[in-house]
Amino acid sequence: MVTQKEVVLTVAGTVIGGTAAVVGATIAAPLALSAVGFTSAGVAAGSMAAAMQPAAVAAGSLFATLQSVGAAGLATGTVGLIGSAGAAIGGVGTRLAILMGRHDADEKKGGGIR
Repeated sequence: MVTQKEVVLTVAGTVIGGTAAVVGATIAAPLALSAVGFTSAGVAAGSMAAAMQPAAVAAGSLFATLQSVGAAGLATGTVGLIGSAGAAIGGVGTRLAILMGRHDADEKKGGGIR
């Protein structure tokens, strides 16, 4: 039987996971890209990005995508998708932690999984 506490913890894990993913996508990703040379002004001279830049950048390539995200940030749909994935991971992770806690409690009582 699922308790009210378990439901609250699962919802909290879902919200926290989604929030962390959105914050990571909107703040951490652009900062990391900027640090390696994908800036809003283009590829920074002498950077890691400049060192890996091919003579001709093909549209849709990884380099072109990183350059686009570095210049303009992530698209709203992409941030939403990342947030949804984070929420799912947070909810599932919390639920698994609850189930593992139940298993540990059963083991201490001498029961185990039946």
